[in-house]
Amino acid sequence: MSKKLFLPILLAVLAVLTSCSSKMGALSSDNFTCTPQILESVAGTVPATINGRFPAKYFNKKATVQVTPVLRWNGGQAVGQGMTFQGEKVLGNGRTVNYKNGGTFTMRTVFDYVPQMAKSELYLDFTARIGNKVITIPSVKVADGVISTSELLGNTLDNANVSLGEDAFQRIIKEKLQGEILFLIQQSNIRSSEARAAADFNAGVKDIQNTANRRLENIEVSAYASPDGAVDLNRGLAEKRQDNTADLVNRNLRRDKLDVDVNTNYTAEDWEGFKELVEQSNIQDKELILRVLSMYNDPEQREREIKNISSVYKNLADDILPKLRRSRLTANYEIIGKSDEEISRLASSNPRELNVEELLYAATLTDNAAQKQDIYTKASQQFASDYRGLNNLGKLAYEAGDYAKAEDYFTQAARLKDAPEVNNNLALTAIKKGNLEAAEAFIGKAAGAKELSETMGNLYVAQGQYERAVNAFGDAKTNSAALAQILAKDYSKAKNTLDAVQHADAYTDYLKAVLGARTNNESLVLSGLRDAIAKDRTLAQKAATDLEFAKFFTNSSFTSLLR
Repeated sequence: MSKKLFLPILLAVLAVLTSCSSKMGALSSDNFTCTPQILESVAGTVPATINGRFPAKYFNKKATVQVTPVLRWNGGQAVGQGMTFQGEKVLGNGRTVNYKNGGTFTMRTVFDYVPQMAKSELYLDFTARIGNKVITIPSVKVADGVISTSELLGNTLDNANVSLGEDAFQRIIKEKLQGEILFLIQQSNIRSSEARAAADFNAGVKDIQNTANRRLENIEVSAYASPDGAVDLNRGLAEKRQDNTADLVNRNLRRDKLDVDVNTNYTAEDWEGFKELVEQSNIQDKELILRVLSMYNDPEQREREIKNISSVYKNLADDILPKLRRSRLTANYEIIGKSDEEISRLASSNPRELNVEELLYAATLTDNAAQKQDIYTKASQQFASDYRGLNNLGKLAYEAGDYAKAEDYFTQAARLKDAPEVNNNLALTAIKKGNLEAAEAFIGKAAGAKELSETMGNLYVAQGQYERAVNAFGDAKTNSAALAQILAKDYSKAKNTLDAVQHADAYTDYLKAVLGARTNNESLVLSGLRDAIAKDRTLAQKAATDLEFAKFFTNSSFTSLLR
């Protein structure tokens, strides 16, 4: 071959080789997978994990490619964190891809959720250069999005149980009237001075009997001997004191024509009373005496050991033992409070005749929200230092959907008392607003609130901790509890919860439809949506783009419901 022919052929071959090596065309969607395949919101974000592969002999040795995940929807987009890749001959900070073998990568990205993402698509955009030359690589779709069921928490919180500042009203209050008769050592006769104490006790019994809202149950006579001396002697002594005291009490009752049962008992040696008085005293070697009581059960051995502590025995004989030679008189009676009818009437007509417990209790006697509000308003005014009226006004506002007003009431209540139920309610309003840090702080001060576990469950849902949320909710029957169970894929439990929600609303039914979609139960999808849309027509529009129902978008029964 002549040199004149060889040189043009060589240049042509080099041109072809150069052209082939610099070509970086379109990538196929087969080169990429995304987990999840349909994006889903979690804790206010949309996470995605993309696994990609550059084919063998694709990546030019001099190329630099920026790969960027972009979530696009009608009228907007969100751009995720990208990755830079480079060919083998590029000096840079990107990840090197081998030309001959190609390469794989894993890219994790997170987008902040916005409602417009409900109908969106996730793309990978490519910005490529070979030297100074810009190479066009078409975008590749890798996933659809976004299932936003977790975002229903904002709606299911409407159904949350709010903590009530409960009343402590008791219609029947158990009370005791007590008296005491003291005896001299080794004696059982009642001295005249002690007989006067018995007469005073009887006068108190008579007053109880004659008071309209008091009911006398019985009188107890409990007689004792001090734990010194022989056990048999003390037993007989205590029994005589019991009998003499009962005789005196019964005579006084007959004189005043009071018909009351008198029950009697005696304790031969009052070691419990002895221990209690020693514990309350400042006697020297008190701890040593108490140690003896704990070491020995036999009464005679106890007495010997205590007498051996000679330094204190005189103090015991002078200050403790005389108080144990006694009969205790106890009149058990009940104070009977106002009837429900009387309390309701006074709450409306003359609330100042009620104490705070009665007034708060009055609100529990009606299901009318306006009447409850009137009662709690009166309670907050009449008992201005009691936080419960304001807290309960906040509960009513929350249940009525006025969350700003509810938060204001809860904040006012917290200024009066940093009570567990107030903090629990402030945590609920903070979750409702998306302020999870504040919610955690309030929950930290809400120990003792009955609804605390449920509020923690709501917080865990908001944080995307679905298993923890299910455990926190326990057997609670609320929309939020069911939502947590659906997100944790505990569908059987979610069905039971939704069927038992006490105040079912549109979102109770909507969650039933979601549950039906996830369990391939077309009947539940249609019935749930039918009931939900009947209560809230806007849910038809939501369902039309909700990817939970993607497999039903071409179902004629489904589409007819949404018209």
